[in-house]
Amino acid sequence: MLLLCTQLIAFSQFDTAAKFAATITAGDLKKQLTVIASEEMEGRETGTEGQRKAAAYIESQFKSMGLQPAPALNSYQQLYPLYQDSVINSELMVGGKTAEFGKDYYTQANISETGNFKSKKIAFVGYGIDDSTYSDYTGIDVKGKVVVFFSGEPRKDGKYLVTGTNRYSEWSFPGTNKKLAAAAARGAVGAFIINPIQATFTQRTIEINKKSNVYFPRTSPGNKMTLHAFLSHAFAATVITKNFDTLLKMSRASQPIGREWFFENKVKTSFDYNKQRTVIDASNVIGVLEGTDKKDEFVFLTGHYDHLGKHDGKIFYGADDDGSGTCAVLEMADAFSQAKAAGFGPRRTIVFMTVSGEEKGLWGSEYYSDHPVFPLEKTSVDLNTDMVGRIDTERKTGDTLNYVYVIGHDKLSSELPGINEGVNNKYTQLVFDYKFDDPKDLNRIYFRSDHYNFAKKGVPILFFYDGMLKADYHKPTDTIDKIYWDLYEKRVRMIFHTAWDIANREDILKRDIPLTETAR
Repeated sequence: MLLLCTQLIAFSQFDTAAKFAATITAGDLKKQLTVIASEEMEGRETGTEGQRKAAAYIESQFKSMGLQPAPALNSYQQLYPLYQDSVINSELMVGGKTAEFGKDYYTQANISETGNFKSKKIAFVGYGIDDSTYSDYTGIDVKGKVVVFFSGEPRKDGKYLVTGTNRYSEWSFPGTNKKLAAAAARGAVGAFIINPIQATFTQRTIEINKKSNVYFPRTSPGNKMTLHAFLSHAFAATVITKNFDTLLKMSRASQPIGREWFFENKVKTSFDYNKQRTVIDASNVIGVLEGTDKKDEFVFLTGHYDHLGKHDGKIFYGADDDGSGTCAVLEMADAFSQAKAAGFGPRRTIVFMTVSGEEKGLWGSEYYSDHPVFPLEKTSVDLNTDMVGRIDTERKTGDTLNYVYVIGHDKLSSELPGINEGVNNKYTQLVFDYKFDDPKDLNRIYFRSDHYNFAKKGVPILFFYDGMLKADYHKPTDTIDKIYWDLYEKRVRMIFHTAWDIANREDILKRDIPLTETAR
């Protein structure tokens, strides 16, 4: 009798899950996506009015479903700051000669603060790298001096000297910030940078460094960077007065630059730099459905609602990327809300979060992971949905209309794939393709959506994705008419079932697989 009751309870739970999963329909997804990917939203570029319109719409939907704001916010929107910098004044003098901004040099407004320096000496330090495996500063005193170095990093026999592999390091990208911080740490008062492949500066380069694009401030107060200027090759040749052409040729080929090429010159240098900063708010939109007996543990359902905006009169609608994920989150929120209203609320609290800034570099989810409003150690999982409405045009197999790429199945928690595959086998019978979990994936998909910022903090994740890397990816033609509605519905129901299981199981997910890669 006890066994029979247990089986009946289990069957009832599954039947209840299926009942509310069935409320997620192609028709409802289409209604939501018709709004999110509409002309009115203007492509939802982060920091623009279109993004703010989309955020307001998502907030209104969360309210209408009965979701609550996060208590720590007392609002449905978690605001985070973006900066835009404009140069007010910039004066550089080297050896008594006044350099011309835009012709002889420019300064990246988004990584330089207002300041000035004076120096009597210039020191050439190769590539300006200071790493435990390779350093251009060993045995060199640059305190109080201006350092000069090339962009990039050296390699030999096909391997980079810093990493010892065929992959470049952070000294190449983001590179500049790291090198300027190293120069500051060594006591340099300023830095001149020479990009080997940038002899002169385009008008576009000049414009965006007189007034920067909107950007996310990542530099911490303790990570000081020295003032800098990128030099044109013609002006750099007046600074590096000997062997400039030879050094330029070596840096273009990423050749090691030995100490015999390093030098120090007595040259008077002064630099005055002033800028103005405008702060623009962007936001993550968060709706909360409180759990029952395990309400202090959390399941996150995420997707990014931003896209590329409007440029040259063309709207980048972002219907699949990631209007599809955004509307998936909305419809799953509605299904869970209906379940709770009917007396079948989840045991764990479910947090529905649509983030902005993904297209710019995962800004919104990075801000959340650094400023969480629910404890990350109590967050069982993040199920992230980014592009689930279309098909991979490069996929030449018979399951084209019945698959989804699942990323993260072999990372962080050994329990995740069993749960995810179990509900899929029970309800949706999609083909799961794990190819993007291959460490050799050249597209590095694991690092390219918002789940990554949860994963690097140790939260187990699954990322659901359709693989539409070609076709209309990041084009104005990513429109609602290209969506495969039945497949879209099926994928979202599968994600709902996965969330239902994790939200109602007895234990929070194990974190029993070490995170081996933390750098994007």
